[in-house]
Amino acid sequence: MSEFQTNSRVIKWIEHRMPVFSFLDHSVGRSFPAPKNLSYLWNFGSLAGLVLVIMIVTGIVLAMQYTAHVDYAFNSVERIMRDVNYGWLIRYIHMNGASFFFIVVYIHIFRGLYYGSYKAPRELLWMIGVVILLLMMATAFMGYVLPWGQMSFWGAKVITNLFSAVPFFGEGIVTWLWGGFTVDNPTLNRFFSLHYLLPFIIVAVVVLHIWALHQFGSNNPLGIDTKGPQDKIPFHPYYTVKDAFGVGVFLIFFAAMVFYAPNYMGDPVNYVQADPLATPAHIVPEWYFLPFYAILRAIPDKLLGVIAMFGSIAVLFILPWLDRSPVKSGRFRPIFRIFFVLLVIDTVVLGFAGANPPEGTWLLVGQIATAWYFLHFLIILPLLGVFERPKPLPTSISEPVLKGGGSMAGATTTPMEKA
Repeated sequence: MSEFQTNSRVIKWIEHRMPVFSFLDHSVGRSFPAPKNLSYLWNFGSLAGLVLVIMIVTGIVLAMQYTAHVDYAFNSVERIMRDVNYGWLIRYIHMNGASFFFIVVYIHIFRGLYYGSYKAPRELLWMIGVVILLLMMATAFMGYVLPWGQMSFWGAKVITNLFSAVPFFGEGIVTWLWGGFTVDNPTLNRFFSLHYLLPFIIVAVVVLHIWALHQFGSNNPLGIDTKGPQDKIPFHPYYTVKDAFGVGVFLIFFAAMVFYAPNYMGDPVNYVQADPLATPAHIVPEWYFLPFYAILRAIPDKLLGVIAMFGSIAVLFILPWLDRSPVKSGRFRPIFRIFFVLLVIDTVVLGFAGANPPEGTWLLVGQIATAWYFLHFLIILPLLGVFERPKPLPTSISEPVLKGGGSMAGATTTPMEKA
């Protein structure tokens, strides 16, 4: 690892007293080596960090104008939208930022699933990532309650009531969550407090995530370890430029949504003030919770439904030990690739099932999709690790990109693979 060098006297003065620049150089600079074959799918980790910063900054500004009280919360949000200078813009950025945060993180997760980023020696890195996902879900749920619209109120009532299914302690847990005997002002106050706090906890866990990432470096599309300097390039400027381009493309889509379709991913019912005496015809959470909501409703028994919903996340923690295949990347696992596509389709189907009333065809579809979800992780992946015969791996990262190195010792590649 090369020493950090600079000609700036100011930077040298700071560096001598607090080596922050050498730390950054070793973390994301010229001294940090990365596999030379990372694709644009690896941009989504840095994009997730960018959106997290956007959410924290806009959230702090919104908190300055928000009133966490059941009598004033809805009106304070309307005041932000109508009277606060650029309040509408800040709120739309924050509101749509939550959806884009989940889009980026879900792509990041499915990329990890396809390329085997959860396999040794990166098991802890993967598990910390799942913890970040759980913290994101808790933060998003509590944030959705804050506008105190109809869907906010009834969504909070339905979701918190799920804990009543816990034997012996369920009712006590629900009362503690509510701060009383129904969703009311104490509930809104504690949800506001936790919604403000959790993003900073997410930042702390992200630091651990990056720390674990630097221990063994990034996985890569081939899923094989780097053999030496010939397989690596400095993170800066090669991947910082690539990330900058990805940020530009991301911001185009994000700005298009904020300025032209800001309410597209929201529920119009939430623009009606919360009324405990008027239940909405169909209570639905935000779109990024719909697959888990479908799993919850697919099982008639309340307790088993709650267990299945949380189990759909818990199974990700043990994924490194469920998939025993010695090959990481789905690029060399033809059968795994088929089942991965089926998993993606199954997740989308669960989302549609969660968005529709749990009756008739949609209930049956949700039940079948739920069964397939758990079948994929608990049965199919372990069996594939035993019976699947992967394609031969290249001897190094450099081999496929060198002249005449595309044959990969007998492996056949498609034009898409070569690209």
